[in-house]
Amino acid sequence: MRDLFRLIVILLALGSLLGCGALGGAAYANKSKEQLDKLGEDFKAGKITAEEYLKEKDEIEKSTSDY
Repeated sequence: MRDLFRLIVILLALGSLLGCGALGGAAYANKSKEQLDKLGEDFKAGKITAEEYLKEKDEIEKSTSDY
């Protein structure tokens, strides 16, 4: 997880250095997908309720659509 965070930071830095938001956007989208995957796993494992799943899913999707 720490390596992924470092990769995201590097991609964001490169994106701003190059004047290209595409790299940062791709890193952000990848992070959102990972969050959704983890959320789905937690729900299937019974760690969270359906209500919690839907609430968190909506929040992740809203934050992704802001970019």
